[in-house]
Amino acid sequence: MSDNMKDNKREQMDEQPKKTIREDESLDPVSPYTLMAKLFAHVAKAVVDRFGEEGEEAVREGVRAFGEERGRDIARRAAARGLPNDIENYLPNYDMGRSELFEYETIYHPCEIEQNFTRCAFGDQWKKDGMEKYGILYCQMIDPAIAKGYNPNFEVEHDKYLLKDGYCHFRFKMKDAKE
Repeated sequence: MSDNMKDNKREQMDEQPKKTIREDESLDPVSPYTLMAKLFAHVAKAVVDRFGEEGEEAVREGVRAFGEERGRDIARRAAARGLPNDIENYLPNYDMGRSELFEYETIYHPCEIEQNFTRCAFGDQWKKDGMEKYGILYCQMIDPAIAKGYNPNFEVEHDKYLLKDGYCHFRFKMKDAKE
């Protein structure tokens, strides 16, 4: 590159308003939720791109195994506090903290917990990145698997998805709970 071209390039750069670190939010630390969502989507995409439907099933199976392990750990957390792994002790012993990146409502009914999420750090990131096709593989499996790992009689109906419907709706129930 000639000296004249370099000078022109420098002048153009000088004309650009300089942003300080405080003004450039892309320099802010990224949340662990963002990193996990991005990692999952890229791994899932690579597997699905390479193996098609078999890849989708493999991703779902991996999420199921991960979820059941998390559920067993939640049950262990409850047990360490001398609590049974029943419906009342599921959320108080949950393994993942909620930040301002999640907006949700929890409604307790007899023998059931209902939750509505209008904001989810994972779903929001997958939508932002155009990775809904891969993120949904996580969403479809994770909560039922966590519940099953927590207690084999615990079921989750996840009938609305942020990635498809704009919000998530869950109903957590114990199969053998008395109505």
